[in-house]
Amino acid sequence: MTQQPKKLLDQVRDAIRLKHYAYSTEKTYVYWAKRFVLYHNKRHPLEMGEKEISEFLTYLAVEENVAASTQNQALSALLFLYREVVRKDLDLPLELVWAERPKRLPTVLTKEEVQQVVAQLTGVHRLIVQLLYGSGLRLMERMRLRVKDLDFGQRQILVRDAKGGKDRVTILPNSLIKPLRVQLVMAKQLHEQDLVDGYGTVYLPYALERKYPHANKEWIWQGESLRHPHCAGTPRPQGRENHDGLYPRPQPGRVGRSQSLGLTDSRGLNLATHSFRHGVMDWQQQCIRRRRCDFLSTLFEVTPVQSAATGWTY
Repeated sequence: MTQQPKKLLDQVRDAIRLKHYAYSTEKTYVYWAKRFVLYHNKRHPLEMGEKEISEFLTYLAVEENVAASTQNQALSALLFLYREVVRKDLDLPLELVWAERPKRLPTVLTKEEVQQVVAQLTGVHRLIVQLLYGSGLRLMERMRLRVKDLDFGQRQILVRDAKGGKDRVTILPNSLIKPLRVQLVMAKQLHEQDLVDGYGTVYLPYALERKYPHANKEWIWQGESLRHPHCAGTPRPQGRENHDGLYPRPQPGRVGRSQSLGLTDSRGLNLATHSFRHGVMDWQQQCIRRRRCDFLSTLFEVTPVQSAATGWTY
């Protein structure tokens, strides 16, 4: 019995997983490949080429008025489709189709605005935002945290398989250690009840589930938030696709309502990460200025004088 060839989108998924790209990249590339085919009345990419790609990108830019980053994302997906899946060479003038991305200034929250946002939250959602701001975690990095990634002894968080597939270490704020320990106690009780009910399994990366058949039920591999009361009684999702949805994803509209908080613009959850990085940079600049003042005072034997205007010691 001859095996039927896989569908185009399945071939795209296989090519992406062969290169170990991020799951978000897989979803995005599959989305643009599907839209490209549908736009051209379900013609196979082998029957199309540079002209059809240019027409599709022109449609996105002119008719749908997408941003430059979205247009470049679609082009990247189509180039991957032709180079890695269809295996067809393109004679495409890339300098004519790549959109120039404008430079934008980052938007950050002040400490007072962060306090206003956190004050509106309770429970797991409050802890999520506090970790986003206090540790500089990206949203999905926070949602994918497991129990074993929390190092209370060294007060740090191990971020596994972060952006670019790299691991990194970030700080664990002292003020969140006690709330996290309390959350872990509650989560462990839920996990033990799940095991009794026949659930309690989580997604394990790569082939660990085959190598360690019972590891997906162990406590250290569980998400530290585990689940929200709104999801109580539901089984653990299985598979890579469901791991990103393990926790209820907070909606930006619920977190930062501009009228109730007095904010003048719409701001999303990832803004907490940008605010953390901005705060770290500001702290580094303060340390540099202080060290520079101490060095100059020692070099020129100047008596330290505190400025009433700035508060700095010179």
